[in-house]
Amino acid sequence: MTDEPVTEDLLRELAPQVLGALVRRYGHFATAEDAVQEALLAAALQWPDEGMPDDPRAWLITVASRRLTDLLRSEQARRRREDTLASWTLPEEWLSPAADQPAPAADDTLVLLFMCCHPSLAPASQIALTLRAVGGLTTREIARAFMVSEHTMTRRITRAKNQVKRSGVPFRLPGEGERSVRLGAVLHVLYLIFNEGYSSSSGPHLQRAELAAEAIRLARVVHRLLPDDTEAAGLLALMLLTDARRPARTGPDGALIPMAEQDRGLWDAAAIEEGIALVTAALSRRTPGPYQLQAAIAALHDEARTAEETDWPQIVALYERLLEMSGNPMVALNHAVAVAMARGPQSGLDLLERLQHDDRLAGDHRPYAVRAHLLEMSGDHAAAREAYEEAAGRAMSGPQERYLHARAARLAPDGAPRA
Repeated sequence: MTDEPVTEDLLRELAPQVLGALVRRYGHFATAEDAVQEALLAAALQWPDEGMPDDPRAWLITVASRRLTDLLRSEQARRRREDTLASWTLPEEWLSPAADQPAPAADDTLVLLFMCCHPSLAPASQIALTLRAVGGLTTREIARAFMVSEHTMTRRITRAKNQVKRSGVPFRLPGEGERSVRLGAVLHVLYLIFNEGYSSSSGPHLQRAELAAEAIRLARVVHRLLPDDTEAAGLLALMLLTDARRPARTGPDGALIPMAEQDRGLWDAAAIEEGIALVTAALSRRTPGPYQLQAAIAALHDEARTAEETDWPQIVALYERLLEMSGNPMVALNHAVAVAMARGPQSGLDLLERLQHDDRLAGDHRPYAVRAHLLEMSGDHAAAREAYEEAAGRAMSGPQERYLHARAARLAPDGAPRA
């Protein structure tokens, strides 16, 4: 096998399956992960020269299992205490089926996702552990993505692993009653990872394509394993329909381009087609949820040939359905924008006034940016310029800050647009 990119992609796909198999078989999450990493390294070094084995998954599990045995024995020898010896059971002493047997009906990858999104973990820890164990990202890559030191991310991941260990959660799918709650956490974590990749909350870049791509890949895994779950389908559709616009979101200099000004010919038509098919099929089941509704909104944006052809009244109606399901202030903010586009800027500004005292938006630049945009639409350029500057001062992302300053600079102090 000489095609290294294909090998890398395959290893990335198999990594969570191999880790899941070892954890299911032997337990010891952290030690199993170390063993899997060494097996992946061995594969990356050997397969390009020696050829890929007939069953890559079984090969990886065999190598990782041998390494896990070595690690456990080394730990036993180091501690040399009877209670430790009792707690670390060697692989050959287990009576459960071999790890390299075919995966059970409930794919280990899905079980691993549920484990990483255990309710005892804070959202930040869920995200870090998911990217590390299921996504296969290194600690350094995760730290760089979230703008923290590698040491800080190492501690975060270590704490998360220890919490999972202390929780005593068995390596299996949760019962039917708990599954929907836990699945909600899994989908929410993938949603947060995608959002951070599509629109970075801080730092010099507008987007981190590798994070968005990883979220889409994991969402595909969940949808493949749970094809009848309409919200899993809705989330994947939402990601595809949103990410389809990525090629047109920035100019050659990396500057942000708002949707209304984007070259829609650059949008990914294949992703749009797939996303629309997914959300259409999900909504036909008549169990609409938040991700399906957001995907439907994204589809309406993507289907419009020009910004002027956007079906804003239908988008308003969908946001109103979302508001009935959730009091999320960002939904209310987007609803205000949609109302302004459908009924005029003053209608949107009136709705925006109701959000100004919402503590959940305190310090966020987006309400000020929306207010600035609506004031500019209404012709109040002086107030709009002031709001743009206020928004720019609160923005944490470099491209967002530059874009807002540029919008303010377009409006002269006397209210007339600059030439």
